[in-house]
Amino acid sequence: MSFSINGKTAIVTGAANGIGLAIARHFADQGANVMFADVDEARLKDEIGEQAEDGNIRYFAGDLREKLTLANLLSATLDAFDRVDILVNASRQVCRSVPLSASDDAVEALLHQNLMTSLRLSQLVARRMIQQAEDDDINTGMIGSIINLTSIAARRTHPELMAYSISCAALDQMTRSLGAALAHDRVRVNGVAFGSVMSASLQSVLKDHPEYRESILAATPLDRIASASEVAEAVQFLAAPASDFMTGQIITVDGGRSLLDPVATAAH
Repeated sequence: MSFSINGKTAIVTGAANGIGLAIARHFADQGANVMFADVDEARLKDEIGEQAEDGNIRYFAGDLREKLTLANLLSATLDAFDRVDILVNASRQVCRSVPLSASDDAVEALLHQNLMTSLRLSQLVARRMIQQAEDDDINTGMIGSIINLTSIAARRTHPELMAYSISCAALDQMTRSLGAALAHDRVRVNGVAFGSVMSASLQSVLKDHPEYRESILAATPLDRIASASEVAEAVQFLAAPASDFMTGQIITVDGGRSLLDPVATAAH
């Protein structure tokens, strides 16, 4: 089976920093055409501005919570590369919320950012993938792959991450539902649930609370925090032909964390 994504076209959201940026860069290094998408235009320009002038990298800046922005993102990708084969929904927001004092706004905001944005973009891109296959008269084989980034917080109980956990659990169910719904159309939908990864958000947390590092390591059997590149490699597997018989699955990249994760230890 092939792990190659060379020549494929991918949209990666949340691509201005952290895990999304690592995935987008990894895909580009593997020969894919990549649209880096994020709300932070200044950071996108800093990270890939010069590289986006030609070759296999472009970037798109906009608030992906807006439906029109999602349509414009897809149009920009088609203008640049003529097609889309892979979507990675890596844009996500993490915030702390205590159940007895959590406002409805916090839950609603994370459901909008982490769930609805991914759902709407997945629907747009899936329709395009199906149209491409019809236009190209491709009648066999997989025609596209959608990968959602989620978290082991969806399956663990951490009271201070209530809103985030709810949004991730909903994203897991969306992944399974779309995986089943789009299987007949030969579009695969899978997810990567991770534990503690050295993302931008975790770096910020550890800067303010360095004591968290030891508790994370103690709760992780492999005794370390993952690099963003390790998540990127798992995402590549789900994007590549090697995983063509997988859909609606959530694979876990957490160093064994979910095997014995105590409730009191934060996942991020």
